[in-house]
Amino acid sequence: MELRQQRFQQKRALQTKLDTIEKMEPMEKKDAEISGVIAPPPPAAAAGGATPTDAESEVEDYERQARELKAGLHPLKHKFVFWYTRRAPGVRSQTSYEDNIKTLVDFSTVEGFWVCYCHLARPSSLPSPTDLHLFKEGIRPLWEDAANCNGGKWIIRFKKIVSGRFWEDLVLALVGDQLDYGDNICGAVLSIRFNEDILSVWNRDASDHQAVMALRDSIKRHLKLPHSYLMEYKPHDASLRDNSSYRNAWLRG
Repeated sequence: MELRQQRFQQKRALQTKLDTIEKMEPMEKKDAEISGVIAPPPPAAAAGGATPTDAESEVEDYERQARELKAGLHPLKHKFVFWYTRRAPGVRSQTSYEDNIKTLVDFSTVEGFWVCYCHLARPSSLPSPTDLHLFKEGIRPLWEDAANCNGGKWIIRFKKIVSGRFWEDLVLALVGDQLDYGDNICGAVLSIRFNEDILSVWNRDASDHQAVMALRDSIKRHLKLPHSYLMEYKPHDASLRDNSSYRNAWLRG
């Protein structure tokens, strides 16, 4: 009952713009930039600050949000892409893995998310081994991607009977930008396996211990993770060395 109530609250959180932006007058929308409802365009990158690519991406997000608001839609902070991987059991080769990653759909508004999500197959109906990925646009679900190569992932293992509920909670938290250090998050993965399902949340910088541990605490809080569940962290460079996503985790917490 508690989990159901939490998912309902998270779904409501994704709809908050329906109760704010919809009622705004033009001047109020300008004020909303200051309050954070609509992210303002970033200033030009200063020396030692954001890279030109980061700044350009933020400007593009701002312009996209403005277009979607004008169209009567309710923009998300980030544009997301669902990916799907279905591969034969056996040793992973990088070439075959990349070939097997397929883009399903992208979305950037509250309305677009629900249209996509309601038509996705439920985790319980997916064959093993299958991976379902949700990543910010421009980031591929690969260890070697420029946004991922210096990062890592928090790993949580679930019994198959409950994994779908926790995956939905995680998706809502990610899309709704509810997790701490959200700009440090790249995406999330649900890995369907024979005896269990595995959730992982990928971040950009494995060396930023404060951000890594804050992300762990935020995941625990938003998923209301029982104390019996163990979270493990593994940097992607370690995965590249041992060619494994989930074995030999670097940190437990």
